[in-house]
Amino acid sequence: MKLVFIIGPGAVGKMTVGQELTKITNLKLMHNHQMIEPVLDIFGYFDIDCIIDLRYVIFEHFAKSFHDGLIFTMMYNFDSSFTDEHMQKTIDIFKEFNEDLEVYYIELKASLEERLKRNTTENRLNNKPSKRDIEISNRRLISENEGGRFNSYEGEKIWENHIVIDNTNLPPEEVALIIKEKFNF
Repeated sequence: MKLVFIIGPGAVGKMTVGQELTKITNLKLMHNHQMIEPVLDIFGYFDIDCIIDLRYVIFEHFAKSFHDGLIFTMMYNFDSSFTDEHMQKTIDIFKEFNEDLEVYYIELKASLEERLKRNTTENRLNNKPSKRDIEISNRRLISENEGGRFNSYEGEKIWENHIVIDNTNLPPEEVALIIKEKFNF
């Protein structure tokens, strides 16, 4: 079983790269907003505890499945113990059912200017209804950019099987191919 985290700041292309990676591997994709959007729709607000609980239920069932692996996209704040704890608990859930679990970390980075452009793409807006108010979404993106560290420092090695890709000028299909070749997926 493989567990592949695609991390990076908002609108960097995590979901889109994950979608492309599923096309050329046997991995399945769960992008962050698959749990966020239903909670927003039902509750009318961002209930992080509910979102995380839902993720853990999916992770546990997936970890027990026959699938080759899961790609999970998330914003990982390098300055927050909360995201680190969430990532570790996710790994622990998968390890409980897969002692030979392989964990991979794909970190995407792109300029804020490029991410603001990507924030309005059809694929993003189709999959993430909460991003459809572009003005509010852009403000959140800029605010998040100032409120956390969503990319590692140059040369900072956090995990084994960690690759950093600047995808500012790369199409998602090419990024997916780089990932597949780097990790032999």
